Amino acid sequence: MQARTIFFSILFGLSLAPAHAATTAVPVTLLTPPDPLTRPIASPYEAQWNRPQQPARIYGNTYYVGVGGLSVVLIHTGAGLVLIDGALPQSVAMIEASIRQLGFRVQDIKFILNTEAHFDHSGGIAALARDSGAVVVASPLGAQALRAGRVLEQDPQAGDIEPMPAVAKVSEIIDGGMLTLGATTITAHHMPGHTPGSTSWTWVSCEAVGSSTGNPNTCLNVVFGASLNAVAADDFHFLADVNHGDLTPDFRRAINKFASLPCDILITSHPDHSGADQKLAQLLAGVKPNPFIDAQGCRKAAITFEARLEKRIAKEKAAAK
Repeated sequence: MQARTIFFSILFGLSLAPAHAATTAVPVTLLTPPDPLTRPIASPYEAQWNRPQQPARIYGNTYYVGVGGLSVVLIHTGAGLVLIDGALPQSVAMIEASIRQLGFRVQDIKFILNTEAHFDHSGGIAALARDSGAVVVASPLGAQALRAGRVLEQDPQAGDIEPMPAVAKVSEIIDGGMLTLGATTITAHHMPGHTPGSTSWTWVSCEAVGSSTGNPNTCLNVVFGASLNAVAADDFHFLADVNHGDLTPDFRRAINKFASLPCDILITSHPDHSGADQKLAQLLAGVKPNPFIDAQGCRKAAITFEARLEKRIAKEKAAAK
């Protein structure tokens, strides 16, 4: 009986051919299915937001691991890592690379906190939570939007904001609620306005100063600030309309609350809202003293946010006439 050779073909299944028959190797490219949790969300601001950014230690146990136009912060607590925000879905690879570049492991992230449930700050959270196994934490209204994978109907930008990968499990934290991991306690501050569930986060970060001489640590108050920018869809009103009462008093209270936070270092969700992008460049260039240290940072940002709210109110009043 004539010997026969059996070979497998990816394209044609099982084939049989005589041993003396000439065979031609067919190059096969195995394509990995696209990851639905990191599928890019198109935005006219993508090039500005998602540009590469070198990670850096901001102060003590606080690190910047975000992209050029969207802040993401990592806190090393000694008992695991805490991540704040997740930028865009297409930012995830850069965020995880930055975490590894700093010498940390993505798998050591225990909590992921969220400032606001818009795709540019929370679009990457579902993938980051999957890759790390971390618990996601947000305000009750923020958690509702994250679970749904879209902004709430009462969001000022509803209709203008793209949906995002939904996060199946989200733990809720009350206003003033505290999360402790290792030696670090992080406090949630609800600040509705830009979104219904916007939340800023504060903690204390310490650095050893002159440790060789026995000097004590210098501990500073760090704020990761949610946006309080009064941007909205054209048909939305912060002033009273047929859909709701006047929203401006609550917005002003949030801005005033932001200004009064214990604040030695401010990192805003969009770094250019507080000059954090320039401070980061200076920090990486070795500028001394640390450019992020500014006890007036939150007050300065609050003044800017209040001016934008006043401008929006004036626009609404003019349109009403």
